[in-house]
Amino acid sequence: QVQLVESGGGFVQAGGSLRLSCAASGRTTWNYAMGWFRQAPGKERDFVAAISRNGDQSDYADSVKGRFTISRDNAESTTVYLEMNTLKPEDTAVYFCAAATIYSTIVVVRTANYWGQGIQVTVSS
Repeated sequence: QVQLVESGGGFVQAGGSLRLSCAASGRTTWNYAMGWFRQAPGKERDFVAAISRNGDQSDYADSVKGRFTISRDNAESTTVYLEMNTLKPEDTAVYFCAAATIYSTIVVVRTANYWGQGIQVTVSS
């Protein structure tokens, strides 16, 4: 069982930056691929970014490539970060942290084994 808790969301003007964090707890969290999804009002939840267990592989949705960076720290417990730059109003959504035992579950199937509760990011124009 893995528990995921997001932090760092909030309100920012277009062009600004935010960094989301996701603290993972439970057994062997270092052994999970991690990712971020987002859901805007009235829309389905969409894949944003993913990172492999040891951080040597990452993938991004086309809409955030070059603006968002995913990273992870497995030193003591697992924390996953999403650095978001040059934010646009269309980035406004609830962002969810996700964990999966297999990397392709997040990147290909676009789902996960565990989810955080979500955190709001609002970008004003």
